[in-house]
Amino acid sequence: MIEFEGVAKVYEGHREALSDVDFRLAPGEMAFLTGHSGAGKSTLLRLILGLEKSSSGTVRVAGSDLSTLSGEKLARYRRRVGVVFQDPNLEDDLSVYDNVALPLRISGFSESEIPKRVTAALSRVDLSDQAKASPRFLSGGQQQRVGIARAIVHRPALLVADEPTGNLDPELSARVMRMFTQFQQLGVTILVATHERAVVESLPFRRLVIEKGRLVSDGMGSN
Repeated sequence: MIEFEGVAKVYEGHREALSDVDFRLAPGEMAFLTGHSGAGKSTLLRLILGLEKSSSGTVRVAGSDLSTLSGEKLARYRRRVGVVFQDPNLEDDLSVYDNVALPLRISGFSESEIPKRVTAALSRVDLSDQAKASPRFLSGGQQQRVGIARAIVHRPALLVADEPTGNLDPELSARVMRMFTQFQQLGVTILVATHERAVVESLPFRRLVIEKGRLVSDGMGSN
């Protein structure tokens, strides 16, 4: 699903954010991307999301070389990838239902299809009873689950999460990770970037470790 071959990313001033990164994430696989702040995790995710292009090497997702995508093709690709952030950035003037429906409306889904998908996504994150609520009245954990529902509502084959438990307590973090595990069991490919050791060590998934822009470790968890 995701392939990095000799990938480097150099910014202005010759600052090398990534250097000679090689790895492959198979369809339906889940992995953690770990490393200290500034190690290169966010840059790697931005390459996967098509927000930036590599300076050298090749980034492929589902067989497509992302460096060859532009315009509408790139926009279409981005709409097919689910993304979960540390801060879900919900629209407080929209209901939970409409927040989750937003990416479907942007993508042009029919009004007959949207209710089915939104209802299913909210059910997946156990928030069916909050569909009409405003996000401002939800707890932090509930808001993050709305963000997850929004990320999966278009049924992506790839889900990328950037510090999804950074603002949550251990109990809520564990609940979010259980959700990701369930999605992976349904065949979704998942890459979770996190610096939280407890989260990584709680699950027996592959661990990609980045240090100073280099992939220094790639192995399975022991749990």
